[in-house]
Amino acid sequence: MTADTLDLLELARQGDQEATARALELNSGLIWAVVKRYYGRGAEPEDLYQLGCLGFLKAVQGFDPEYGTQFSTYAVPKIAGEIRRYLRDNGALKVSRGLREQSLTIYSAREQLRTRLGREPALSELSEATGFSPEEIAVAELAVATPDSLQQENADGLTLESTLADSAATEEALVERIALRSAIHALPEQEQQTILLRFYRGLTQQQCARILGVSQVQVSRLEKRALERLRRDMG
Repeated sequence: MTADTLDLLELARQGDQEATARALELNSGLIWAVVKRYYGRGAEPEDLYQLGCLGFLKAVQGFDPEYGTQFSTYAVPKIAGEIRRYLRDNGALKVSRGLREQSLTIYSAREQLRTRLGREPALSELSEATGFSPEEIAVAELAVATPDSLQQENADGLTLESTLADSAATEEALVERIALRSAIHALPEQEQQTILLRFYRGLTQQQCARILGVSQVQVSRLEKRALERLRRDMG
């Protein structure tokens, strides 16, 4: 965090309106990244953004540089907390039950196909068995994936965080796991599927190729492009 950023946050904490507006402007991307995690839960995006701004301002008031952490690391839970409090109090969190039920259907179908076929089912087979599109399958599985899965090793002994964390500059973004989840959702369908299979399900590129119905070389290219997009979006 630069000295200019600290000065801006301090001015905002003291009630300087221009500094507050500037801090909100500079961090609007971070706020939206958190907001996107709560789409489809019974509230309008703009309303969620306003709640996120409120959480952000609370973070400004409570942040102390001596905490030894980046401001964004401190702010993300505050932003998410404000949104979750609203959704909980208004019963909107119950809307996400459908996505969880969808993920359970996919899980059940995957296990049945794996037992019957003796291998990991292809996406086309899983799609046919559940009636969900490949994109819907990816979204459902990513939505219920735990934060720990970002630290899960794939078949090559790599984690998504360690693969992306090629410099100290990315550390701040990587700890913002909500923002990373949103960035994955924004990937093109095949790239999203590749990240899901490689880093959330821990498969090899060869296994991914069989499931996606492409060559291993194509999987390698998809993975490379996806990681480049994520580095750019999280940078």
